[in-house]
Amino acid sequence: MDRPGARAHPQELPLGRPGVTRWTAWWHELPGPVKFRLYTRLTLEGSLAAMVVAAAITFGALWPVAGLAVAGIAAILAIESRPEFATSTGWATSRWVRTAATATLAALWLAYAVVARLAGAEKTVDSARAVGIIVVLLAVFAVVSFSRRKWWILLGLGLATGLAYGSAPENVLILAAVTCFVGSFAIVTTLVTVWGLRIIDELERTKAVEAELQVAQERLRFARDLHDVVGRGFSAIAVKSELAVALSRAGDTGRAAVEMDEVRTLAVESMGQMRTLVRGYRDIDLLGEVAGARSLLAAVGCRLVVEGDPATVPARFHEVAAWVVREGTTNIVEHSAATAATLTLGTAGMSLRNNLPHGTVGERSGLRGVAERLEAVGASLGIDASPDEFGLEIQWEKR
Repeated sequence: MDRPGARAHPQELPLGRPGVTRWTAWWHELPGPVKFRLYTRLTLEGSLAAMVVAAAITFGALWPVAGLAVAGIAAILAIESRPEFATSTGWATSRWVRTAATATLAALWLAYAVVARLAGAEKTVDSARAVGIIVVLLAVFAVVSFSRRKWWILLGLGLATGLAYGSAPENVLILAAVTCFVGSFAIVTTLVTVWGLRIIDELERTKAVEAELQVAQERLRFARDLHDVVGRGFSAIAVKSELAVALSRAGDTGRAAVEMDEVRTLAVESMGQMRTLVRGYRDIDLLGEVAGARSLLAAVGCRLVVEGDPATVPARFHEVAAWVVREGTTNIVEHSAATAATLTLGTAGMSLRNNLPHGTVGERSGLRGVAERLEAVGASLGIDASPDEFGLEIQWEKR
């Protein structure tokens, strides 16, 4: 991006393959919480897939590998259907998907338990036992971890696995202990993951509430100022109007005329005060806008760094610079998931840059309004946009 004082280059399209560019743009358009939720879900599902693949490599026969593949798909679908990890609604989040995945895992566990009990070949028994233990661990990871009585279910599964697959009392205890130990690790991992997702959701709700509170506080401030400034004048007008009516009915037209003159004077003064209040509300100050931008961006989780001094901006550009800060800040809040922004102020121009923009520039009326204001004072607006950064570049004097 050009620095203030240099001519902004026209926006250039990112180079690269169209498919890669499209996927990159899709990722950048996602809000931060959705990215984290998607990353978490894919990490869990990838861990399950890696477990299945690593186990399948050790088997030479097709039937245990096929069972592992079916169990892995069922476990991944069970994770996919959990509302805690959902980024959108669809068939995958339906309850029947979880029910079908759970039933598939239970059927596989039972089938391989039967094979382990009835098979005569030791190699077949060992393969069935290994697949059954992996299936129960996948079930704990993808299903039991999200159950209400997860610890009791894990204990019952551990004992059932030991009894179903153990050939001797000591084997029963070993299998039960291993299942409970590894299952406990899986449950704790899942609980910590879900806890992190809930914290992210709570932070997002807190940011939204804080932003709404700031808007509500500003509205209350304006309403209070309007009441304090104009309310007294309108009350006096009402009282004097009633007095003038009473004097007129009593025949004292002279005093009534005097009271009406005062009513007119109060009305003119009240209108002047109201115009002053509204003009003060609409007036825009560069220092105030910089402070407001820092506060608003902080409320949505974006840190604003200010480089330069507002006093270095030429006096005749102060108002339009304040409009740039206001509209640019609004643009960051509405069209990005920015975590960092930089405002640079100087004698030759200014810039406002932020990371993590959403999509392309498009037709944004706020930026068109800023361009028109800059054009009116002889300044120019340049836009530098990429998938990773969006920036406004302003030159005070056209060249």
